[in-house]
Formats: sequence, C-alpha cells, structure tokens
Amino acid sequence: MGPIKGPFIFTNERREMTLVFNKFIMPLFFIVLSIAFLIGSIMLPDAPLGNPNAPKYFPEVISVLLLFFSVIHFIQSLIKNQEAIEELKQLLKKRTLTLIGFTIVISIIFSLIFERIGFIISMMIFLGALLFVVNGPKKWITNICVAVLFSLISWFIFGYLLEVSLP
Repeated sequence: MGPIKGPFIFTNERREMTLVFNKFIMPLFFIVLSIAFLIGSIMLPDAPLGNPNAPKYFPEVISVLLLFFSVIHFIQSLIKNQEAIEELKQLLKKRTLTLIGFTIVISIIFSLIFERIGFIISMMIFLGALLFVVNGPKKWITNICVAVLFSLISWFIFGYLLEVSLP
C-alpha cells in the first residue's frame, strides 16, 4: 500500500512546492501588492482642510515598508537557496510567462468589451480564450462547453437568484 495523499498530507513534492511558494512567490506577490498600494495612496485626493497630504502619509509609509521588507525577504531567500533558484527559473520559463502575459491581455480586453457586448458573450469569449491557451485546441469541445456553461450558470446565479444587474 502506497503513501496516503490528500490535502493535509505533505508528500515531498508538495512540501517542495510549498517551500518554493513561501520563499519566492509570496515575496513577489507582496512586492507587486505594495507597489499597487503605493500608487493608489499617491493618487488619493488632497484633504480639503488642514494639511492636504495628511490622508496620504499613513498608506504611503505602510506601502513603502511592505515593499522594503518584501524585497529584503526575497533577497534573503535567493541568497540562502541556490537550489530554489533553479526552481524559480523553471517557474519563469517561456510557457509560464506567455500564460501570464496572455491572461493580462485577455483580462484587459474583457474589461473593455464587457459593457459593450454584455456579460454572457464577453464571459464566453474570455473563458474560451483562456481555456484554449491553457488546455490547447485538442480539448476544444471541453473548452467551449465549460465557457458556455459557466457563463450561463453565473449569469443565472447573479442575474436571477441574487438580482445583480449585469450588462
């Protein structure tokens, strides 16, 4: 009988992926989050009374500190784990970066066409495009079925059951 696998049983493979996630992905996530938070805090409107920049001080300081400590954590992880650097390089291969770039582009297109052509059609296009890139054209029937069914079911749930107005 082989080892038991499940969501709470840590196999060596799962333990390694958890270590890579904790050491590299999380600091990168917090670096991006702190930059976005810093940009958002810089764009805050000026206060009408008193110091016009007063509402900006606290979020700017917090975002700069988060950025600083996230960069330090990431650099420490790189220095300590030369073996994990190879795993990070493998994560950043061309296929992964292509998927990330395509997801960003298709998300922007989705946000631009959402109100013009409506929820159902834009969601079908969005999901269909993502599924074709991830699963490939060999599973075109599955991709189309998932895109259509998910769009219709989510439209039914939000539009009828929750009475949320969708374009």
